[in-house]
Amino acid sequence: MGTSEISGFYKKSLEERLAIVKEFAKLDKEEIEELKKYGAMSFETADRMVENVIGTQQLPLGIATNFQINGKDYLVPMSTEEPSVVAAASKAAGIARKEKGFKAEASPPVMIGQVQLVKVKDCEKAINKIEKNSRTLIDLANKADPVLVKFGGGAKKINTHTIDTERGKMTIVHLLVDVRDAMGANAVNTMCETIAPELEKLSGGEARLKIISNLAIHRTVKVKAVFSKKTLEESFKKGNLKGEEIIEQILDAYQFAANDVFRACTNNKGIMNGVDAVAIACGQDSRALEAGAHAFASLKGKYTTLTKYYKDKKGNLVGEIEMPMAVGLVGGAIKTSPVAKIGSKILGIKTANELAEVMAAVGLAQNFAALRALATEGIQRGHMKLHAKNIAVMAGAKGKQVDEIAAKMAAEKNIRVDRAKELLKELEDK
Repeated sequence: MGTSEISGFYKKSLEERLAIVKEFAKLDKEEIEELKKYGAMSFETADRMVENVIGTQQLPLGIATNFQINGKDYLVPMSTEEPSVVAAASKAAGIARKEKGFKAEASPPVMIGQVQLVKVKDCEKAINKIEKNSRTLIDLANKADPVLVKFGGGAKKINTHTIDTERGKMTIVHLLVDVRDAMGANAVNTMCETIAPELEKLSGGEARLKIISNLAIHRTVKVKAVFSKKTLEESFKKGNLKGEEIIEQILDAYQFAANDVFRACTNNKGIMNGVDAVAIACGQDSRALEAGAHAFASLKGKYTTLTKYYKDKKGNLVGEIEMPMAVGLVGGAIKTSPVAKIGSKILGIKTANELAEVMAAVGLAQNFAALRALATEGIQRGHMKLHAKNIAVMAGAKGKQVDEIAAKMAAEKNIRVDRAKELLKELEDK
C-alpha cells in the first residue's frame, strides 16, 4: 500500500491523478476506463465543482408520474439507487390524484444565520443593546447583498438568546434573512460575517461562529392529500381487503411511528427517500435537507414522524406533512450540473417555493406508499421484486437475462446472488 500524502494533487492533470490512484489502489485497466466515462457532465465541469476530481458517480434518473400539486401536473425527476422508490411515489400520486391530488403551501424563504458571541460579561445587557440596535444591524447586513434586497429579500429580523455550556454562557444572535429563490447559505454567511464586528462592540464579547443553520424553522412546507376508501380498495387488485380495513391498518402503522423513536427514524428515512431523490435530480443540497428534517422532527421534545394521518368526515384517509425545505434555483449545482438543469426544466418550476412544494409532496407520497405496503402486504413484496434485477446484475446477467432471472427469483421468493448465478448458468448452458 502506498502513501496518501500527496502534494499538489489538485494541480495534476486527470491522467496524472488517475495514475496515482491506479497505483495506490491497484486498479486494473478496465476500472480506469470506467472512471473515464463522464456521462452528461464533462471532466472540466466536474473539476470546477469539487476538488481532486478523477471521475463522476452516476445514479439512475427516473420519472415519477401522476403527480398533481395545487391543480398543476408534474413529471418529477428522481435520482436514486434504491429499487421501488420511483414506482411507489408514482402509485401513491395516482391514488391521491383521484381526490384532486396534493395541496401544498410553502412559507416565505426565510433562513436563519447564527452569530456566536463568547466572553460576554453581562448577557442580559448585551441582548438589550443588540435588540435596541437591530435596525442598524439589519441595514448593515443588507449592504452586503444589495442584489438580494433589490429582489425583495434581505435581512428582516434579529432574535437573540443565551445558552449555558461547559465553556460558560454564550449569547447567540439569529439573523433572519429572506433569501428569495436561493438556498441562501452564501448570502446568509456573508451577512453574519458583516455584522459580527458590530455585535462584538455592542456585546463586549468575541464573535466565533458566523454560519447559516440548516434547521429552517421559518422556511417550511405543508402538504395535504386525501386517499379515498374506494381508491385504496381498488389499488389491491388481488386482495380482499376493504377500503376501511386498509385505512385502519395504515392508522395503526402511523401511530407506531408517532410514538416510537425507532420506528419514527425509519419512517422519516422513507420520506427522505423521495425528497432526496428529487433533490439529487435537481442539484439540491440533500445533506442540509436531511439534517433539517430530522432536527425538525425533534422540536417538540421527542423525535417523531414528520407526517400525520387521520380520517375525514367521509371516512377517507387524510395524510399531511410539514417539514423545513431549504432549496434554491439560484447558484449551486442546479446551475452547473447539466442533468440538474434538465431536471428543473422537466418539473417546469418557476420559484424555489414551488420546488419545495413538489419535494414535500413527493415525501408525503413516499411515506404513504410505504405505510400502505407495510400495513397490508408487507414491504418486501414490491421492493424485492424490483431488487431482484439488481441481484441478477450482481450475478453477471446482462440484457434480457436480467429480466428472466429476476422474474424466476421473484416467483420462487428466493432472491439471492447464489441463486441468480445458478439461474444464469442454466441460461448459458441452454
